[in-house]
Amino acid sequence: MKLTTFARVRQLSGWQAVAFGATLLERSLPNYQLFCELTGFADPAQYRNTLDAIWDWLANPKARINLAVQLEKTELAIPDAADFDSYGVYPAIDVGISLASLILLMMDEDPQGAVVISKLSQGSVEAYIEATSESELSADEVKSHPLMQWEIEFQQALLNSIDNASRTKGSMRALRQMATEEGITNIGLEIS
Repeated sequence: MKLTTFARVRQLSGWQAVAFGATLLERSLPNYQLFCELTGFADPAQYRNTLDAIWDWLANPKARINLAVQLEKTELAIPDAADFDSYGVYPAIDVGISLASLILLMMDEDPQGAVVISKLSQGSVEAYIEATSESELSADEVKSHPLMQWEIEFQQALLNSIDNASRTKGSMRALRQMATEEGITNIGLEIS
């Protein structure tokens, strides 16, 4: 029996779960950065710096991060949908919640953090497809949409890569590259 994406993500633990979450965040982070640039909300560099510190920890197990401080900074920089009338606030919120989930995973406070990030990434894609569609879409139409197909394929390929990876600088660099090599975010925005 072939396991679903979420079932496979649920089986990840330790650095592999963190690497999975970090790779999905690397791919969706520009959604947050663009939102900040367009609205003047928060400093987009903060999430970038936090994610860089997590990548550094993945590549160098002895690296130290003050996770409690990073979590507080992350949570303070999650936008409130009620404060904005642009669609971009929703993918930005998903990035903020994903980053907080990743930090909680690293703090051993949310063992399912990688699953949360996996579902939020797919949810962002689903919401984007529905928001940009001319008409009401069925669940099957959303599922068969090229952007959703790409999201599911990306997460499956990422799981395969992590299954075969070791915790080395080279492996982490490869995962990071995998996240950006297409040049677009999970919702199809161009990464500049």
